[in-house]
Amino acid sequence: MAKHIFITKPGDRVRLDPVDEYNHPPEAVSNFNESAYYNIYDGKQKVGGWFRIGNRVNEGHAEVSICLYLPDGKVGFMYHRAQITSNAEHSAGGARFEIVEPFKRQRVTYSGKVAVLANPNDMLNPAKAFKENPILDCEVELDYNGLSPMYGGEHLNDDGSPIELDTKTAMARAHFEQHVAARGRIRVGEQSWQIDGLGLRDHSWGPRYWQNIYWYRWLPISLGRDFGAMIMTMGMRDGSVDCGGMVFTEGRYDLIVDARVRSEWDAQFHQTGLTAWCRTERGQEFEITGKVISLIPLRNRRVAEDGTALSTRITEAMTEYRCNGHVGYGLSEYLDQIENGVPVGMGIAAAR
Repeated sequence: MAKHIFITKPGDRVRLDPVDEYNHPPEAVSNFNESAYYNIYDGKQKVGGWFRIGNRVNEGHAEVSICLYLPDGKVGFMYHRAQITSNAEHSAGGARFEIVEPFKRQRVTYSGKVAVLANPNDMLNPAKAFKENPILDCEVELDYNGLSPMYGGEHLNDDGSPIELDTKTAMARAHFEQHVAARGRIRVGEQSWQIDGLGLRDHSWGPRYWQNIYWYRWLPISLGRDFGAMIMTMGMRDGSVDCGGMVFTEGRYDLIVDARVRSEWDAQFHQTGLTAWCRTERGQEFEITGKVISLIPLRNRRVAEDGTALSTRITEAMTEYRCNGHVGYGLSEYLDQIENGVPVGMGIAAAR
């Protein structure tokens, strides 16, 4: 069994079936989440983004996020807390994700609005950002195709039974990812782009509070149609640290057995660049450098049962990656809990 559900390691017992592309019966916990996520970037046109729908049906709503990185450095962003009464599909807040063929083809659409931020750091104060920046019409129509095998799934005990989750640390019961390509159209206001890009998608289900992981650094990387990676490092409140992911080469995924991420920072502790290293189960070593193109800081807040106000910061940065002569793109997504007004990773060597 993996130490954390987001990370699959050699020897882990994992189950993943085509039916898992579709939504699952909600578990009898208030914080059950079923989320799907797609990112994409067209390196020639310098435009792309990511899209997420997280159904929290037992809480009566879905978290819907639309984030677009535009060629002029602006970021288009919208968040909806959309009412839902069923977990049957990912369709809320003007966004819709469809499974056309399991493990092979998906479709992502959105029809709604985005706030266009000339300074993405405006989102440090969301109410002010949405009030003071232009809100433009937005349409997204993207057809995704899988390039790689599948990574992850539902982690099982050695006897094949479901694992027992600790609701204080769980982020999901199951989680899978896949490198993808996508073509289609993105329109923001009067500007429109025909997209032909690369990216990564994921799908998770099970109990989730964003405050359950102390910090993580998640790097979904596309360096070509047949070369990519996902590198993750993470830590818990007890000081334990884990890492994992995969490298996509030769049409296969090789699982990562060791990894580290070292980052460069600005005055607000937002990543500006990084160097990631990993070693796979086959003994291959890769060093990947990243330079942030554009970053938007987001947050999640919750009040705990004892009345404590909890706050999580997630910095979402479109990043240019380089490895072994290849140039590509992807996200660098950094999550930190906020304690005493400070991201916890500032004081943790493995997180820096």
